[in-house]
Amino acid sequence: MTSLIELQNITRLYRSDEVETTALHNISLHIKRGEFVAIMGPSGCGKSTLLNILGTIDRPTSGAYLFTDSTGAQQDLARMNEVKLARHRARHLGFIFQSFNLVDDLTIYENIELGLLYRGGVKGGRRAVIEAAMDKVGIAHRARHFPHQLSGGQQQRAAIARAIVGSPDLILADEPTGNLDTENGAQVMQILQTLNQGGATIIMVTHSQSHADQASRQVDILDGQLVASVAQVL
Repeated sequence: MTSLIELQNITRLYRSDEVETTALHNISLHIKRGEFVAIMGPSGCGKSTLLNILGTIDRPTSGAYLFTDSTGAQQDLARMNEVKLARHRARHLGFIFQSFNLVDDLTIYENIELGLLYRGGVKGGRRAVIEAAMDKVGIAHRARHFPHQLSGGQQQRAAIARAIVGSPDLILADEPTGNLDTENGAQVMQILQTLNQGGATIIMVTHSQSHADQASRQVDILDGQLVASVAQVL
């Protein structure tokens, strides 16, 4: 597998007038294209900060974030300006959130279409790729419904379709099963596994050891530091 992400000595400090807090300290991590990586650790350990940096929602205080896109071009996102970062997010990243983050007054089809909002032209046409994304997660029959008409599991499947509709290089999932019951959580994990088996690169933050065990590698964070990175036997 070729390289997708290389974090080099990433540190993130938060400063106020009286206190300096180290959220991440000297994190170095290499992620290959096609991996499914689970990030684990106790609350407050830095998991969300790391995911926000990977998603370019936050910036490291120091260190390099090297990202190699599908064309082979590599850039240091830690030094990229905000306009270019916004373009990078639209073209290369897909996000899945614990709380789904669907827009209540848009249909499921329209919510999924938001994943293409800043991508410009789409090979094959917008309708075709939206319908293909819905088919992958089993939500096509709910295209004209609104989020409040769907169960939590169905809403999360719609959110996954929105994340994958633009064929991103990287899918970032923040506690994707956190608001779901056991059955729906298992269904979401099956979808993520199927996407990964189809070539998608996924980084998932989770508190669930059973769900982390389904990833190809587990990364453990403690007190803002990387303490383990172990390949799983699946």
